[in-house]
Amino acid sequence: MKRILFSLVILTFLTISTKAQDGYIQQGEFGFTVGGAHYFGDLNTRAGLNRPKPSLGLFFRKQFGNYVGLRVSGRFAQLGYDDLLSKNSYQHTRGLEFNTNIFEFGVQGDFNFFKYIPNDIDYGFTPYITLGLGVFSYNPYATYDGTKYYLLSLATPLEKNWDQSTMAICIPLGVGLKYSINKKVNLSFEISNRFTTKDNIDAVSTQYSDFWDPSTINTITPMYKPQYYEPNGDPTIEAILQDRSMERGGALTPLGIEGRQRGWSKQRDQYVIAEIGISFNIGSYRCPTAN
Repeated sequence: MKRILFSLVILTFLTISTKAQDGYIQQGEFGFTVGGAHYFGDLNTRAGLNRPKPSLGLFFRKQFGNYVGLRVSGRFAQLGYDDLLSKNSYQHTRGLEFNTNIFEFGVQGDFNFFKYIPNDIDYGFTPYITLGLGVFSYNPYATYDGTKYYLLSLATPLEKNWDQSTMAICIPLGVGLKYSINKKVNLSFEISNRFTTKDNIDAVSTQYSDFWDPSTINTITPMYKPQYYEPNGDPTIEAILQDRSMERGGALTPLGIEGRQRGWSKQRDQYVIAEIGISFNIGSYRCPTAN
């Protein structure tokens, strides 16, 4: 008799626990992400993945049922690339390089492929897609002789039709996986590409400007135009950084002749972020509605 009563007590306890679990409604979640970012553009035209840089993020997601969520996020990432990594002979000779910090704020809609209920053995995992709109800041720089120079703020534009803005819009589009560790904690993995509205994230876009003295270009010692020399006779940093083909690319004569293509302005720069996230649920205990 005691065994029967004990069994009934255990069964009742398990039933109550299950109901309490079923009655937990996930209303939202907040969390952070850690991962890597990679740039694609005029210096990385073949989508090489050989220069990843770190990315960190914070986010809050509001749930609208078990399938749809609206996410607000902020991220810090670094991007960069170097022509010397390219297998293309022209790009390698061009010899340009850049790095930049990215500060991004975005709003994204997330759609779960499966019904997602935290800590539910049947609904604790789902792949999802995400699409959104964001704004980000950037400021590309290059290093010369151990000193960092911000390329967009140089006094003389490096290119014709130079865009010197440092803000842009991005459209994140990606896929991810989400798993419930327990009732309060989720683990996720996401890869999301950012399509942007700018082509100067890498400070390379259109055509070379007229820094070189055309009468000396094919000589043993090419010279810049007189106005691009300091009083001590050294060339200005603008002149040096607009064409690095002889300094870094091994060219015998300057590649940066006025009007020659420096980048391709018809294609906007992009970057992708792959990240692992941990989030903490915000919820309540009440009877769930049918979904």
